[in-house]
Amino acid sequence: MHYGWFMAMRQGDEKPKVTRELLLRVLNYAKPYWWHIAGMLVTILVSTGLSLLTPLIFRNMIDVVLPAKDTQRLIWLGLGLLFIPALSGGINVLQRRLNSTVGEGVIYDLRSSLFSRLQRMSLRFFTNTKTGELMSRLNSDVVGAQNAISNTIVNIVTNLIEAVALLVVMISLEWRLTIASILILPLFILAAQRIGTVLRDIAREGMDLNAQMNAHMNETLNIGGALLVKLFGRAREEDKRFRERAANVRDIGIKRAVIGSGFFVIFGLVSSVGTALVYGMGGYFVITDIFTVGTIVAFGSYLGQLYGALQGLVSAPVDFSTSMVSFERVFEIIDLPQDIVEKENAVELKDVRGELQFDNVTFNYKVDESILLKDVKRYGSMDNVKAVLSGGNGDASTIKRRVERTASDSAEADPASQARDVALSGISFTARPGELIALVGPSGAGKTTVTYLIPRLYDPSDGIIRIDGHNLKNVTLESLSHSIGMVTQETYLFHDTIRTNLIYAKPEATQDEIESAAQAANIHNFIVDLPEGYDTIVGERGYRLSGGEKQRIALARVILKNPRILVLDEATSSLDSESESLIQDALKRVMAGRTSIVIAHRLSTILAADLILVMDRGQIVERGTHGELLEQDGLYAQLYETQFKRERVV
Repeated sequence: MHYGWFMAMRQGDEKPKVTRELLLRVLNYAKPYWWHIAGMLVTILVSTGLSLLTPLIFRNMIDVVLPAKDTQRLIWLGLGLLFIPALSGGINVLQRRLNSTVGEGVIYDLRSSLFSRLQRMSLRFFTNTKTGELMSRLNSDVVGAQNAISNTIVNIVTNLIEAVALLVVMISLEWRLTIASILILPLFILAAQRIGTVLRDIAREGMDLNAQMNAHMNETLNIGGALLVKLFGRAREEDKRFRERAANVRDIGIKRAVIGSGFFVIFGLVSSVGTALVYGMGGYFVITDIFTVGTIVAFGSYLGQLYGALQGLVSAPVDFSTSMVSFERVFEIIDLPQDIVEKENAVELKDVRGELQFDNVTFNYKVDESILLKDVKRYGSMDNVKAVLSGGNGDASTIKRRVERTASDSAEADPASQARDVALSGISFTARPGELIALVGPSGAGKTTVTYLIPRLYDPSDGIIRIDGHNLKNVTLESLSHSIGMVTQETYLFHDTIRTNLIYAKPEATQDEIESAAQAANIHNFIVDLPEGYDTIVGERGYRLSGGEKQRIALARVILKNPRILVLDEATSSLDSESESLIQDALKRVMAGRTSIVIAHRLSTILAADLILVMDRGQIVERGTHGELLEQDGLYAQLYETQFKRERVV
């Protein structure tokens, strides 16, 4: 008995439904490897047959060779005792190779299918799904699923063949001893169930305690957490907190080890009952000359193998059910419907002029639960640790992120509140090729939502968005992506070199093209002054760079992409004046000749706009040029007085 059996039991209370359809789908993943599986079955049969020979050799040696003092035959039997383990070892290596080929192949197939599916899910899916849950599906659940094919099924077949073969041989030797040896099986099952339940509960508690410790490390040892600890001088308190959690993990580990050892003792005692019965009856049969000493020695060897095989068969249903739970979780992602779907006869955008039209567009962030993953209680998962510092755990179903929260009651209490049920309502405007459209309005008015609809990160709930007269839903996603360049307020850079982050927009870009884009974004001189130049690692999320440097790299990336339509959040409030000036200069070059939709934060951009759209509570409440809007003396005039008037226009 090993701890893996108890670990499998921790999910036993999920009671998975092992249906015929599920089994057929699972076996479908084994089809590409059926030659390997057939080879494994052959090796199992051969290995089982070899395991039956050694006790028979001992029997012959004791009952025949030694009494006859047959030296020659003794040598041959001795060589046989050397040859059988050597041959068994070679067969086991071959079986392991076949097994790992199947297992790793299934992992590869499942992960590839999952990742491909996730790449095609909309932003709505990711804003409502925890990253940790996706990682668990791609790692823990995939590994658990492949166990059903490469380990669980193989072990069931192996133990079944071995148990049947052993029982046949043992019955042929002495049927009465065989019956006596299996009489203790109910005792073994009872002991396994009772102590297995205790160990399962301890394992769960230990995994949750370990999750709390890991979550604490994850929060305090990343760059943001480490900075916060140092700024507030909390190193001593965090050290104490970690020691407490590490001590809990230590104590539960000791408890688990002690109880686990107690189980092995009980199992040994139960097994010894069967052994005592066999040797007691066998000894009596030897004394009464019913069978020989060699027979009882062989029978004792078979007995240990039989108990091991029966033990495996007892735990097999739990192992198999656990694997089925993992398969169900994997299939859940593969079967998720897509809410951003490319039509079969979608049109490829070519020679894009850049005309963009919103026609009575309405949108809300209400989530269709059918496109989301079911909440799963994962023992030992850091995602289940709700309060990392205080150590409290929370139900995963209560931890859901929303891009925009609706709170109509608050809106009624506060007329100035942007909280609402519908994110956008009746949005209509046209941006002609080469025009600059500026979006202004209070925070939460829906400006970012408008920009997210243009590259189909979301689809409108109602209304139509067109590019060059084509409904976005009727064009290919790839050509749409190539036609639109987007720079968000929160710039994301991969933990890689500056060059790799830049060519993400155009993998085949030459060095000259990269440098030209960087020069247009006013970042080239900074890059070449770095010790590693374009091969400098930017750090996680670009943390080694300043906010202005990250934004200019993001602009260079868009320039390298060379889209006809530019969508950007001109967020410069957190930048120093020098970085802001460099970015504004770069923006003029980026927007030149392109249709640009800009969430404007600077008066200079607003004055340059061909059309200003003033948004409030998800609607366009005013539109026009700077002068026209000031004359209306509405919301724009208020924003001008509070946000833009004091800005010095360069």
